[in-house]
Amino acid sequence: MSHQILTHQEIAHKIQRIAYQIYESNVNEKEIVVAGIIGTGLEFAKKISRVLQEITDATILLCELKMDKKNPLKGVSTSIDKSNYENKSVVLVDDVLNSGSTLIYGVHHFLQVPLKQIKTAVLVNRNHKKYPVKADFKGISLSTSLHEHIEVRFEKDNDAVYLK
Repeated sequence: MSHQILTHQEIAHKIQRIAYQIYESNVNEKEIVVAGIIGTGLEFAKKISRVLQEITDATILLCELKMDKKNPLKGVSTSIDKSNYENKSVVLVDDVLNSGSTLIYGVHHFLQVPLKQIKTAVLVNRNHKKYPVKADFKGISLSTSLHEHIEVRFEKDNDAVYLK
């Protein structure tokens, strides 16, 4: 049994708000790197990037962060070279912050080079973190049981978030 938590319109509003928050925290930057974690996190990052491109003159560089979410120790890689985000402002984006392991290993990867700043953005923050990582920008925070599952679907004109 599933229960819809966010509708397409609600997600669109949250994307807009998060993009403005990112812009506000990077108002003096000439370039912002938006790094989406492979899968739905990357889709969320693409949506945020599109809005950022409309509201700022800064160059928005979209980066794909690849990792095995079940075993992040296998390694993390990006679709762009380290020189493209060195000394830049980076926003690491995922769809759901559950235990925090995906975000913390993603942050660790970016910290291999000097950065101006690194922030995190998620659509859903589940408040069940095992690791000391937080979402700087979040669409919604939910206190769910460990047995419940959040499903994010990005479909043309039918984005939705479900609690299962």
